[in-house]
Order: sequence, then C-alpha cells, then structure tokens
Amino acid sequence: IMAARFVDAFTDVTMGQIVDRSKLTKDGKFKPWIKRMCGPVAIASFLIYQSGFANMPMGFRIFWMFVTYILWGSIFYTSINIPYGSMASAVSADPEDRASLSTWRTIGATLAGLVIGAGTPVFAYVMVNGQSVLSGPRLTLIAGVFSVLAIVCYLLCFHLVQERVEVPQNKGELDISAIFRSIITNRALLGIIAAAVLLLLGMLGMQGMASYIFPIYYNMPVAQSVATVASSVCMLAVCAPFAAKLAARFGKKELSVVSCAFGAAVYLICLLVRPKDAMTYVVFFSLAYIGLGMFNTVIWAMITDVIDDAEVRNGIREDGTIYSVYSFARKLGQAFSSGMIGAILTMIGYTQEVGLNPGAHLDIMERVFDWSCLIPAVGLGAVALALMMIYPLNKSRVEANAAELARRRGV
Repeated sequence: IMAARFVDAFTDVTMGQIVDRSKLTKDGKFKPWIKRMCGPVAIASFLIYQSGFANMPMGFRIFWMFVTYILWGSIFYTSINIPYGSMASAVSADPEDRASLSTWRTIGATLAGLVIGAGTPVFAYVMVNGQSVLSGPRLTLIAGVFSVLAIVCYLLCFHLVQERVEVPQNKGELDISAIFRSIITNRALLGIIAAAVLLLLGMLGMQGMASYIFPIYYNMPVAQSVATVASSVCMLAVCAPFAAKLAARFGKKELSVVSCAFGAAVYLICLLVRPKDAMTYVVFFSLAYIGLGMFNTVIWAMITDVIDDAEVRNGIREDGTIYSVYSFARKLGQAFSSGMIGAILTMIGYTQEVGLNPGAHLDIMERVFDWSCLIPAVGLGAVALALMMIYPLNKSRVEANAAELARRRGV
C-alpha cells in the first residue's frame, strides 16, 4: 500500500496540472473527465476483489493486488476524483453555496456508505462452527454490483451538474519548483491536510476496528450493520441539516474544532465505561460520528476556501493542483490507517486463531476493545488541535477572501 502511495504522489499532482491546463468545452472544464473515466475506474475496482485467486501462490496474489490497486487508486480513480473534487469552484463562487455543496456531497457519500456498510456484512459473512467468517465469492459478487452502481452514479453526476463559473485555463509555463514552493508555504493547505489525515486515521481506524469489535469481540456481526445505519442516520438527520447553518453562523473552522473535540470525548468516555453489550457500543459509535461528521460535512467547502486563499495571495487559480495535493494526503491517511490497524493488532497479539476462538483469548480481546476507543479518541483530538494551531482560515478571513475575489472579478 505504501509503495502505491508513492506512485500516487506523482499521478495526483500530474492530474491536478492536467485539470488546471484543460480547455473549456461545451460541458465545462471538469465534467468531461467524469464521463471519460467512470468505466475504467469501476472495472479496476472490481478487479481488486477476485476471490477466485485465493489459492494462488502468495507471489501472484501480491502482484495482482499491487497492479490492480495501482490501476484503480493511482490512475483511474485519480483521473476522476481530482476533477470531481475541483469542480465546486465552477459550480458556484458563493462560500455559502459551496458549504451547501459540501453538505450534499457528504449526504451522497453517507448514503453510499450506508448501503455498503449495512448491506455488505449481512450478505458477505457466513457462519462456520458458530463463528461468522467473511465469504470471498460473495464479496466478489457484491463488488461487481457496486461497480455497476458506481458507473450509474457518475453518469448521473455528469448529466445533472452545471458548471456556472468559468474557471480559466492555466496557460503559464510549468514550473515544478514554483509549485512545490507554493505548496509548502501555504499554511491553509498544510493545516487542512494535517486535519484531514488525522481525521482519516481516527475515522478509518474506528471503522476498521469495528470489523473486530462487533463480529468477534461481541460476536454480533449484525451490530456492525446497525452501527453503520445509526451513524448514517446521525449524519443525515443531524450533521447534514445543521452543519452548513452552523458553519455560516460560527465559521467552518470553529465548528470543526468543537465537533471533533466532542467526538474525542465520547470515545474516552466509552473507554472508561466499557459497555458489555454491542448496542451500547453502537450508541457511543454513533455519537462520535456526529462529532467527526460535522467536520466531514464541511471539509470539501474548506478545500475551496484554501483554493480561494491561494488565489488571493498568489493571483493564480490552481483548483486541480491544490485539490490533488489534498487528495494525495488523504490517500496517505488511508494507507497509514490500514497499516496502523494491522500493526496494532500484531502488537497486542491478535492472530487468526484468536479471531476464530476469541473466548480463549479474553485478555487479547480486551486490548482490541481498548484500541477501538483510543484510535478515534486520539485521532479526533489531534484534528481539533491541528485546526486550532495550523489552519488560519477562520470565518472572518474566509469572508474577506470572498469579498476580495468578487472585487477582482467585478462581481
């Protein structure tokens, strides 16, 4: 995974430059990439989940995972994710509109996560000797269905979204050193990257440990689906309706600091209470999701704020480049999260044997529970600190930047 991320560093920034230098078409500057790449990214995703290779030699399996992961994550996903994420600037120039766009993007992601998180455990697990076990063939079939649905959603996005703001093509000479200097001196970008990576470590660690807490620690895999549904309901019923309004009232940075600190506190309380039943743990899981969900709902609008801030300072619009750097940082966070969970489980002595017979290894399972609380608590607490200490775009500065750009454009 880490080797793939080094490839991502090149492909993300390259794609960002390609997007910034793309010409306007009748469909806009960003939308055409969604139509071009929706098929390849869905096919590459499906190729990753080929359980038929489970009995092949280890060398072949590593090769297959590396190649398909590079095709999906580093090439095809990048070629559709960078223009999609950069497109908010072309949809509207109003900061409040962008906060609304960020909310709806989160709603869409939450609905997709609800289908995946709630539906997959129900169909992908089978019972073997009284213990739930993941079925490879079922997972392959599910991956195929999701790939088809992904193409449908991408095409809907292409046909339903309109680019209203003309984002000019970057025709300047390509200067790699200047791009690098701009990135490392952009405090707003560095701050949002730090917060995003820490958020992913907390959120993906939280979700990753759920695969050990619910089906193994509590021996109740259906509770994992319940937790996914409950957290999604919290996102849709609490975060989505109120995040944009609270951000407009208090500021996106200010809202994010408070909400992430709240999520960290919830998990610290869970660690102390140590609930004995799965459903009580679901309650803590869902409450913490409200904390991280508020930040996750407005983060996409915060990226656009960073792009605006860079334009105010440098006089150059670099939507694709800035978003590509942020996207690469998120991928690093995902990779660190995957490696982190594996390293922690190894450190505490968790093995496949423990998973098949957890009752005989209660001490190890208690340590699994401890880390299921500590990972999100530390991650979300660190997000709040990163936003307070590094990220400079508070409410007043965002509004000042928007007014300055409107003045320059004669709006």
